[in-house]
Amino acid sequence: MGRGRLRIYLGAAPGVGKTYAMLSEAHRRVERGTDCAVAFVEHHGRPRTEVMLRGLEQVPRRTVEYRGTLFEEMDLDAVLARRPRVALVDELAHTNVPGVRNAKRWQDVEELLAAGIDVVSTVNIQHLESLGDVVESITGVRQRETVPDEVVRRADQIELVDMDPEALRRRMAHGNVYQPDKVDAALSNYFRPGNLTALRELALLWVADRVDAYLKQYRSDHRVSRIWGSRERIVVGLTGGPEGRTLIRRAARLAEKGAGGEVLAVYIARSDGLTSASPKELAVQRTLVEDLGGTFHHVVGDDIPAALLDFARGVNATQIVLGSSRRKTWQYVFGPGVGATVARESGPDLDVHIVTHEEVAKGRGLPVARGARLGRWRLLWGWLAGIGGPLLLTPVLDSVHLGLANDVLLYLALTVAAALLGGLYPALASAAVGSLLLNWFFTPPVSRITISDPKNILALAIFVGVAVSVASVVDLAARRTHQAARLRAESEILSFLAGDVLRGETSLEALLERVRETFGLESAALLERESDVAPWTCAGRAGQGPPVERPEDADVDMPVGDHMALALTGRVLPAEDRRVLAAFAAQAAVVLDRRRLREEADQARTLAEGNRIRTALLAAVSHDLRTPLAGIKAAVSSLRSDDVAWSEEDQAELLEGIEEGADRLDHLVGNLLDMSRLQTGTVTPLIREIDLDEVVPMALVGVAEADVEADIPETLPMVAVDPGLLERSVANLVENAVKYSPPGAGVLVAASALGDRVEVRIVDRGPGVPDEAKDRIFEPFQRYGDAPRGAGVGLGLAVARGFAEAMGGTLDAEDTPGGGLTMVLTVRAAGPAARPRSASPAERQAAR
Repeated sequence: MGRGRLRIYLGAAPGVGKTYAMLSEAHRRVERGTDCAVAFVEHHGRPRTEVMLRGLEQVPRRTVEYRGTLFEEMDLDAVLARRPRVALVDELAHTNVPGVRNAKRWQDVEELLAAGIDVVSTVNIQHLESLGDVVESITGVRQRETVPDEVVRRADQIELVDMDPEALRRRMAHGNVYQPDKVDAALSNYFRPGNLTALRELALLWVADRVDAYLKQYRSDHRVSRIWGSRERIVVGLTGGPEGRTLIRRAARLAEKGAGGEVLAVYIARSDGLTSASPKELAVQRTLVEDLGGTFHHVVGDDIPAALLDFARGVNATQIVLGSSRRKTWQYVFGPGVGATVARESGPDLDVHIVTHEEVAKGRGLPVARGARLGRWRLLWGWLAGIGGPLLLTPVLDSVHLGLANDVLLYLALTVAAALLGGLYPALASAAVGSLLLNWFFTPPVSRITISDPKNILALAIFVGVAVSVASVVDLAARRTHQAARLRAESEILSFLAGDVLRGETSLEALLERVRETFGLESAALLERESDVAPWTCAGRAGQGPPVERPEDADVDMPVGDHMALALTGRVLPAEDRRVLAAFAAQAAVVLDRRRLREEADQARTLAEGNRIRTALLAAVSHDLRTPLAGIKAAVSSLRSDDVAWSEEDQAELLEGIEEGADRLDHLVGNLLDMSRLQTGTVTPLIREIDLDEVVPMALVGVAEADVEADIPETLPMVAVDPGLLERSVANLVENAVKYSPPGAGVLVAASALGDRVEVRIVDRGPGVPDEAKDRIFEPFQRYGDAPRGAGVGLGLAVARGFAEAMGGTLDAEDTPGGGLTMVLTVRAAGPAARPRSASPAERQAAR
């Protein structure tokens, strides 16, 4: 059976009629023959809602007692057993009373849906988890009962139950929402007109966003490319120039004129990366558009008009705002421009606004080359090739006479070589020197700057033009190659760093060592201080350089927040390295915070465990110690009393009770002391080789022979254990097994060898333990099931496992075939690594 469908009636505030609408829908479905049942609907004493419940089957509710008060909750199991086609569940965000299977009602609804039952439910907008802070700022009331937004978004249908704020207040004043004694307080507090209007707007916007998401999905599924003007969406085309701010503000004003208008600013970059806008200006424009309630998008595309139109149609935009071109008049020779092209290709469904601004027709200006530095030696070789190459080539060509065309090509080759080695300026110098030498030595009339043949003038002009063009392209390609290699290295570093962030593997010292190795520095340290005037302290350090006490003393310092800095020594880093260094610094701060949070969590866990043990210990002292003490005191008082003449049998029975109580106290105090030693880590096992058949019989002393059977083969190897700890472990396990075994069913203690380990299995035929509780029974002060208070404080198994692990062994619980529980105690077989050492009697006594 498939998953059920969820329909939600969403309201802006209590009393708008969500439950009434849900019950009306139920009556309509019942009339159509649908099997509907009311799983839980609360009418809150509203007569009209109570009337709507008549004629609908209601599943009996479950009564839960909590802190002396009876509460009614939805009986989930009863609804699942009834299996209606449609279940009505009111108040989706309701918190269930402790003791119910699920903490929240929406979790109950999830189980109904998983069982194939359709659910109709209700919820108010203030109960959505993501809107908690917004609702609190509006109403001043923090909603404690919330439902995750995703639960509501996954609903198959959401119907908004809307009502005008004044109409809702009139309904409340008539007593249709709250009891008369609560109306005045509600109207003057939560149900003020401003609150209701703001909540109504939240509900309308939330539903509108969901409808918009559905519309986008529908258009995508059905491949609808034509724009549907269901909502004003204005796309602003940005170039990264200063006019972008004007365009964004103009688009925002256009959006304000239409209900629910939305502004989307988009910057389109070429995929080759050869042209780029100012990152600083784009950052300013991004902040501006976000402050105005819009969104910023970065798109890559070679054909800017086509990419802009594709983006606009993809987001179902209705208008595009562009700025007038900054190109000068003569630049229109190369094409009509982006604005004209977009206006021509937009079609009838997109309006294009061309906005004037102060930068119109001022030109874009030539981009400043900010490529990576080519290095001192490479620049030197470039200048040598650009200046010295033509000077050396001239006497060679003067003696060989290859012709002007070949001479031009050879000088051009030197220009290309200069561009490859030293970049643009050596190549331009090479072109200038080469043209002068060609004119002086090889163009008639020689030894003069003038040129007699017009063809030679054209040849030299072409040479200079080709040389400059080739030099520019080669220089740009060389710089881009260098930049690409650097960016690739940076991306690899950042990718590795991001992987460490996701896995949480890198320690602070390892991260600082990676920083030092990456940038070739002597040392790296993360410094922090508590305030602006407090001294700096070192949180972590790597490298062999001298320690840095202040960021100002380092060669490079990278601030991380207000009171933390990454300090590096060894050399001064170039400006382009600070981008990656900033990522390392931020990650170092995250690693430090994670380490401290982990330490705090460990401390909190230790404190919580200590508090839990102390609480359980107090409970044990309050009952399990007082009970035998009370019995002993009563028996002793009876024996000392002169008012009653006790027979010998009575005296023997009282003395036996005293002895049993004393034994019980001795066993309990022994376990408490053992648990205390395990918690404080003071258990030091004295390992030596011994046979199991020497230890197990000692552990069975005090257990009736009819209750236990031992099967210890003589062929077993010796084990490397502490005899005292092993005896206590086996004794506790046997005692526990006998305690839970039914009458007449004995406990089996068997041993077997398995490789370099020896297993001791304590098998009982008791009720057993489910898999999810097998680990929990080894925790201190844990008693499984309905064990009576006299069964102990739940320390025996915890002590047994602690002793087993102290000896290098393990203790696990398994199911007994046919029913029951088997405790498997695994210890090491004796070998070369386990050699006996002499222990003093005092040490043996302490171990026991």
